[in-house]
Amino acid sequence: MNLRGLDLNLLVVLDALLDEAHVSRAADRLNMSQPAASAALQRCRHLFRDELLERGRGTMRLTAKAESLRAPLKTLLAGVTDLVDPPEAPLSEINQSLRIVMADYPALFVVGPLQRALRDTAPGIDLVIQPWHGATAAKAALVDGSTDLAISVFPENDDEIHCDELLWEHYVVALRQDHPAVAAFDLDSWLAWPHILVSGRGEARSQLDAELSRLGRTRRVGLVVPNFGMVPDLLRGSDMIAMLPSRVGATAGDLVTLPTPIPVGGFPLHLAWHRRRTKDRALRHVAAALSAALR
Repeated sequence: MNLRGLDLNLLVVLDALLDEAHVSRAADRLNMSQPAASAALQRCRHLFRDELLERGRGTMRLTAKAESLRAPLKTLLAGVTDLVDPPEAPLSEINQSLRIVMADYPALFVVGPLQRALRDTAPGIDLVIQPWHGATAAKAALVDGSTDLAISVFPENDDEIHCDELLWEHYVVALRQDHPAVAAFDLDSWLAWPHILVSGRGEARSQLDAELSRLGRTRRVGLVVPNFGMVPDLLRGSDMIAMLPSRVGATAGDLVTLPTPIPVGGFPLHLAWHRRRTKDRALRHVAAALSAALR
């Protein structure tokens, strides 16, 4: 038999006809017209070379051939459904590795809670935290498939990337408790001491320096480090000052955190993945756990 000529929709109609043993009821069940259901019955009779439904006393009854078809037909249709739209496996049975790219902030806050959440709900999901090379590289990695999830600052309107805003972050000034600048903290005292700058690219200037320049002021950047996690210990042992995301400052309980003396723009954090991965259950579960950890 040439399967290319077989219409699977015909088998769906036949399944209803055999269940109902009635053309009109089968048509109503499938939301189709009675003439269309009758035409499908005729095609099925030709396909199987059998009457399938015979007229009895005021009703219709299945032929022996039709009775023999009922169970294998339902098995076949269920198999096709599972092939096209397979049921989701329980989270506890998923074995999958997911790659996540993010900077040390927010990695400082989410990796521990995420690992504990997966231990309890999806222990077969393994994680690879990839190094941070900037938002542009993170998006490129999502597009080319070399990473699965990214936490960064992304434009929210993107045809390729699905993007959820997790939070809006602002900056605070952090310094040790007995720092001489704490008592009368203002712009002058802020700029009188060397600053620690966090830059993944090793750059000694940031947008803050451009803003200070517009005000006719400058600061001394005494130390550039690649991540925020290094900063608290460096502040505790020096007279340096740093500008940190508020959540980083809040976790260093023995440091003083103060508002910035001049307005400094904050930033959103987005959780993003490629739209082709939207139906990936493991990815959706990890994304939900990341969102809960950050929010």
